[in-house]
Amino acid sequence: MLILTIRTDKPESEIGLYNETDQVFYESWQAHRQLAETIHQKLVDMLTAQGYTLEDIGAVAAYNGPGSFTGLRIGLSVANALAASYALPIVGETGEDWQMSAIKRLLDGQSEQFVVPEYGADVHITPQKK
Repeated sequence: MLILTIRTDKPESEIGLYNETDQVFYESWQAHRQLAETIHQKLVDMLTAQGYTLEDIGAVAAYNGPGSFTGLRIGLSVANALAASYALPIVGETGEDWQMSAIKRLLDGQSEQFVVPEYGADVHITPQKK
C-alpha cells in the first residue's frame, strides 16, 4: 500500500511516500506563508517524479499537532480532502515518531473519518474593535 505522509505544523513543511514501511520519497521545503500555494504542486511533483498519480495513493498519514494554526489547518485540509475524495483510510498522529506510528495504525486497518488538528493551546480570540 502506498501511503502519503503530510506534516505542516511549522514553517518547514514535509511530504513523503511510503510503500508500507519503506520510505520511497521524502521532501521538506520552507513553505512558511506560501504553504497553501505550494503544497498541491509539491504533491503532484513528488508523485510524478516517482511514476505515481493521486489514484495510486492507498492511505494518508498526517501530523495533527501541536503546531501552527494556519499550517495545521492547511495541511489537514489537504489530507482530509484527499482521503474523502478517494475514499482512503486516514490517521493523524503526534510525537517524534509520528510517521511510523501512523503507518502502523494504517497497516493494522485503523482509520479515522477525518483528522482534527491539536493546536496545543487554548484558542485566543481577540475582542472585536468598535
